[in-house]
Amino acid sequence: MSVDATGTEFTPSAEALVVQEGRRDVGLVALGGSHVAGYGDPKGQGWFGRVVGRTSHPDLDLTAYNLGVRGDTSAEVLTRWEKECPSRWAGRTEKRLVVSVGTNDVTGGITLARHRLNLANLLDESTSRGIGTFVVSPPPTLDAQVNDRLEVLVDAQADVCARRSVPFVDCFRPLAAHDQWRSELAASSAEHPGQAGYGLIAWLVLHNGWAAWLHI
Repeated sequence: MSVDATGTEFTPSAEALVVQEGRRDVGLVALGGSHVAGYGDPKGQGWFGRVVGRTSHPDLDLTAYNLGVRGDTSAEVLTRWEKECPSRWAGRTEKRLVVSVGTNDVTGGITLARHRLNLANLLDESTSRGIGTFVVSPPPTLDAQVNDRLEVLVDAQADVCARRSVPFVDCFRPLAAHDQWRSELAASSAEHPGQAGYGLIAWLVLHNGWAAWLHI
């Protein structure tokens, strides 16, 4: 066992099981809130759909499930993943989990310490069951006060993941001053991006460890 910065014990993440020969049967599940669900994208793909669409390999048989729920916090994701994910992984030889939470924690009053603990518990429980995890940070908003809190939260997420050797993608800093991202949010009454904005998140994910994580 190891101990993180808050004194919480955890088991460092092990390498996900990868089939060494023949076709790999991978069950891939994404959990999070409205950004995972792709809310606001007229094509209905969001960033996760775009990432899956760019993920291919001759030996990879990938079945992907988007379980994003608008409004979900880390507490809700932690509660429902054990109920909703196992049936998607049933029969698959490789189990993979993508997690992206945070914005609803900030706006919903969940403390940083609680958010950190929720994420840590999710990663540790996944690891104990042989599930490979990948974490994507929340993107920035147009609200400066919310962004100040998000920046601290993203740093905490990065630390939780680094201590567990879990791949982590920071979508906050690269997009905070990105003109196209900000213009899409400004055009949305709910401050969610459109096609271009979700494409930007997908690009960040695809170019920051995605292929290495999937061993393709």
